[in-house]
Order: sequence, then structure tokens, then C-alpha cells
Amino acid sequence: MALYKTDPTKILFLDIETVSQQKSFDLLSDLWKDLWDSKTKFQRGEEESPEEYYPKRAAVMAEFGKVICISCGYLKEENSILKFHLKSFYGHNEKKVLEDFAEMLRNHFDNRFLLCAHNGKEFDFPFMARRMLVHGIELPVSLNTSGSKPWEIPHLDTMEMWKFGDWKNYTSVKLLSALFGIPTPKDDIDGSMVGDVYWQDDDLERIVKYCEKDTVTVARIFLKMEGRGELTDGQILWNENE
Repeated sequence: MALYKTDPTKILFLDIETVSQQKSFDLLSDLWKDLWDSKTKFQRGEEESPEEYYPKRAAVMAEFGKVICISCGYLKEENSILKFHLKSFYGHNEKKVLEDFAEMLRNHFDNRFLLCAHNGKEFDFPFMARRMLVHGIELPVSLNTSGSKPWEIPHLDTMEMWKFGDWKNYTSVKLLSALFGIPTPKDDIDGSMVGDVYWQDDDLERIVKYCEKDTVTVARIFLKMEGRGELTDGQILWNENE
């Protein structure tokens, strides 16, 4: 029997956005250029140089990327109606973003809520934990999973739920949204554009909006897969303060 049950009001849904530590490869120190070259040589092969590969992949590696936005939301029944309370932590100061999010987890969600993200077990959860360690931030209980048995880890992953044990393929949020008839906003930026929107356009607010919409979509996908119905726009409370 699973240790945790999927009560939707005991889940913190989330999504993170990350970018490279530096705007371009040329801005790295000689040491970090060498480390990047060594880390990625087998992934990029001989077809791409370290300079060409940096803007494509640095953002998804915790050693070379940073968190610029964490959007999260939870469901709470109010007057017999589920409301989705949404909040974002974001900024150029990654340490502050992570500290504020970790404090919220410790004060409101640790030991009581599961964390849920799409591909969260592979990306969001370990990325945040690693970056917190880099900044000397004490890991919240819900992210301090080293040495834990699989059934002890308080994490849900909508991509893993959809796989049903089939590990061969990646299924995107966009594909599952279309499959379940979940509307997706037409003004969304593509995930591959986040780096340019951050470094070239200096438009963090646009990235935050994109991150928040993905968080809502993850919650909607979860509810669909659990057979719990729809989450309407009228149920969403945007940008709430704790």
C-alpha cells in the first residue's frame, strides 16, 4: 500500500523556470569553460562546440543553470467549491527565490503535502534541491529525499502517472493538455524561448506568467487523470500572498 494518498487538497502543484548562469559561454571563467566542455562532451559529440551547446542546455543542468521562477498552487475547499490558490517566487537573485520558497514549504506544507510537477522527479525537484545546497540553504523535508525509500518520497509526477510503468517515452504537458481537452493560453511562450526572453528581452514578468499557466495546467492534468473533473478559470486565485 502506498504511504501517501492522492487527496487533491493535500498536494502542492508547481513548476519552475531556469536559465543559464551566464548570458553566453564567453562570460564564463576559464575554469567553468573547461568544466562545461568536460561535462557536455559526450552529449554534444563532435557536431557542436561548447559555445554552441551552452545556450541550448546550460539552463537544464543544476551545475550551470539557475532558478528564476517557482510557481506553485494548492486546492482548498471553500463553501463547497474547490479554489486553486496560486503564488510565485521569482527574481534575478536565485538565493532569495529559493530561500523564500523553502521557508514557505517549511511553514505551511512540509510533512502535510505532496509535491506534484510534470517531469518533477527528473527535473524540478532535484534541480531545486541541488541549487539550494549550492547556496547553503537547509533543504525542506519535502525536498530532502536522499537515502529515502521510493514510497517514502512525497513526490507526484504527472508524466510518471501517465507512463503507467512505460519508461520509453517523454510526454509533454502540451500533448497531455490536448489529449484531455484542457485549454492552453494562446499567448504562452515556448519553453525553449525562456532563455532569450530572460537574457535578450529582460522580461521576467512574461516568464512568470508562463510558469504560472504551466502550474495550473499540471493541476488540471492531475485532476483529469484522477477522474476528479475540471478546474475552471473562475476557481483560480492568481498571485496570492501567503
